[in-house]
Amino acid sequence: MMKARVIFEGREQTGIVEDDLITFTSGKSAQVSEIQTWLTPFQPNKMIGLALNYADHADELGLEKPAEPVLFIKPNSSLVGHNAPVFYPDGATYMHYENELAVVIGKEGKKIKAEEAMEYVSGYTIANDVTVRDFVNNFYRPPVRAKGHDTFGPLGPFFVDAADIPDVNNLELRTYVNGELRQQGNTKDLMYSIGEIIEFVSSFMTLEPNDVILTGTPKGISHVFPGDTVRLEIDYLGALENKIVDGRTQPVSSGGKENEASRS
Repeated sequence: MMKARVIFEGREQTGIVEDDLITFTSGKSAQVSEIQTWLTPFQPNKMIGLALNYADHADELGLEKPAEPVLFIKPNSSLVGHNAPVFYPDGATYMHYENELAVVIGKEGKKIKAEEAMEYVSGYTIANDVTVRDFVNNFYRPPVRAKGHDTFGPLGPFFVDAADIPDVNNLELRTYVNGELRQQGNTKDLMYSIGEIIEFVSSFMTLEPNDVILTGTPKGISHVFPGDTVRLEIDYLGALENKIVDGRTQPVSSGGKENEASRS
């Protein structure tokens, strides 16, 4: 089941997507093409990122497999939905996409064993862990400034129930920039499995419903510029697309959750 959260007829609505139709909980329905504003498919509680979790990506950066999962926090203020603009920071010289399988936690847990971890997963979505490489001076400790800018966390467009994914350990990831294939990988190549990641994170941090874990990106990152359109695809999860926009045009937010719709 694919779930989406959108703005339709002037208000936030949640619905089920089948083929090209979205049916809202209100009973109304609309063509997917009619949706102008996509929100993230749910409101994440917290987002935990994992760096260097594909061997080929570590190789392209000239790095070895880390001794333990390398984690960082992606702030919720970075969240935007499908088709929302991603702002290129003024003065940046190397900004890139990172196509990542996002694991959504369904129930609270602490000190979860890897072999039991999938019981805590409610579903999956697509994440773009947008990064400015200029601000990374230690690859094993990704700094907040590199990954935490507003709009650097596109997520969606759908939440897909875990039961609807035949094999989460064999999903193809593809990234296109302006229609050109730039990145391709498969979750079978994760160095730390989803279960191992959940075990590690929950060894010191309580995982709660709607926590999101970004599982890392494969080889193929490349520089993107204002005007570029980035499209991320993962098997069974649909496609997440965002346009890169000059950061000097970014509006100043007054803060608060009420601005999520305008951001997304």
